[in-house]
Amino acid sequence: MADCVFCMIRDGKIPSAKVYDDQRTLAFMDINPLSRGHCLVVPKAHAATLYEAETEDLKAAIATAKKVAGAIRKALNPDGLNLLQANGAAAFQSVPHFHLHLIPRWTNDGKGFDWKEVPGNREEIMGTADRIRAMFG
Repeated sequence: MADCVFCMIRDGKIPSAKVYDDQRTLAFMDINPLSRGHCLVVPKAHAATLYEAETEDLKAAIATAKKVAGAIRKALNPDGLNLLQANGAAAFQSVPHFHLHLIPRWTNDGKGFDWKEVPGNREEIMGTADRIRAMFG
């Protein structure tokens, strides 16, 4: 896609700090890192979200994420790592090209993860599970 920033990085039209490149995927440093070593993994084929992405590209992206996570672990020795993926504006997706964030974490890094756990309603949970399960036929 001509106006996609990740496609432009893929095509070498925008510079990036690439850390990994293979036939189906590319990994590079995030220009607005949440932590030292924050990388993005993108399939080379353009798809705006998980919903549009081809299964083989998703498999390749996860395999690349595992490789890059291992390299981050060896290079930076973080205490943990967040793997984040967002779809659509409501989920805070900032670039409309499927991508995975690999965010190294250190104990007491001050970054937090501010999702509040709220006990769910069992009937609602079970009803929602039934609706989702019904989509599989």
